[in-house]
Amino acid sequence: MSESVSSFAALGLSEYLLSTLDRLNFSQPTSVQEQAIPLILNGKDVLAGAQTGTGKTAAFGLPIIQRLAETSEERDPFSKIIRSLVLVPTRELAQQVFDNLTTYAESSSLKIVVAYGGTSMNVQTKNLRGGADILVATPGRLLDHLFTRNIILSQTEVLVLDEADRMLDMGFMPDIQRILKRMNEARQTLFFSATFDEKIKTLAHRMMATDAAKIQVTPKNTTADTVKQMVYPVDKKRKSELLAYLIGSKNWKQVLVFTKTKQGSDALVKELKLDGIKAASINGDKSQGARQKALDDFKSGAVRALIATDVAARGLDIHQLEQVVNYDLPYKAEDYIHRIGRTGRAGNEGLAVSLMSRDEAYLLEAIETLLDNRLPQEWLQGFEPSLVADIEEETAPSRRNSRSAEKRKMKAKLQIHKNRGQSGRGRRS
Repeated sequence: MSESVSSFAALGLSEYLLSTLDRLNFSQPTSVQEQAIPLILNGKDVLAGAQTGTGKTAAFGLPIIQRLAETSEERDPFSKIIRSLVLVPTRELAQQVFDNLTTYAESSSLKIVVAYGGTSMNVQTKNLRGGADILVATPGRLLDHLFTRNIILSQTEVLVLDEADRMLDMGFMPDIQRILKRMNEARQTLFFSATFDEKIKTLAHRMMATDAAKIQVTPKNTTADTVKQMVYPVDKKRKSELLAYLIGSKNWKQVLVFTKTKQGSDALVKELKLDGIKAASINGDKSQGARQKALDDFKSGAVRALIATDVAARGLDIHQLEQVVNYDLPYKAEDYIHRIGRTGRAGNEGLAVSLMSRDEAYLLEAIETLLDNRLPQEWLQGFEPSLVADIEEETAPSRRNSRSAEKRKMKAKLQIHKNRGQSGRGRRS
């Protein structure tokens, strides 16, 4: 065993897991791993405040794998029992957690299955025959399998809610309540959330033992010290132009950009492509295959900018992401913490840039109130916001002034809007 893994041994992990961690080049346990692993191994319910990127999947995954492996029995091919259930809010996070758990358990005989929407129900049904030691699932697809009687949860030993705050934000509370009714109360419950409002506390209190251990990895509503934050005030109509300028002038190779709407993410991809920047988008309207391709292209460097909505971006696992851009400021201040938590991980430096139009000033104020900190602002030369309120389409400047001459030439070359003004019966003479 290497010296770097010896600190994991002190947490009570078994030899085969330590060997796995050694192969995976794990060094020191993170704060949440150091605190949570011994508690989970001892069977305690755990309520953990942990943001994305803190190593929480290993924090709950490693002790669950050890516990299940030590008590595993010969599998009944007709069983429908799920021994451990991990609930997550999105398809991307489900796949990421499944991949990580499968890697951690590679030296065991545990059966790990993933189930989420957008993929074949029949394939998942086949995978679930004989039950599973660990099932990673989104709430909606889990209910599908419950209603079709593919699985039973009455003997589930461990329940994990990962990113519980996001599940509530996405309206999964009724689904979670239906799932809980199918479960045995004599279980271990592990509850992970980046933020804790009253709804989260109420749900946790309802689900967990009264003596549940509480862990707060980072102070409430904080951002990592390794992330430099900057706000650029700019007119709304010039946001895409400024983003393209930043990507080009700073030579950003990989930037994750957040928009508020699905339509906005797709429109921004088109704008960036006109500026010669390869971009792709992920949002709820995309198929799972299209979302995965966009993510793979981003990770491989085939595209420089990945444009995402908050919901679609949950669970994205991108190592050493250096830049995150808030193209639109989030409606919920807590989402700002989620967004910029994707950079500056594992001690690496990161940059979080926010493009703020005049009508978003109140959103920035809410973010600063939540953080109890003023964010630095800078006016970029050539992109200074106008001194009057943003004027929208009805009073927009003439076409020749609306975009740069180079962009108009590019649109003409690509024959964009070529047929605008033509009716189905042909043009008037």
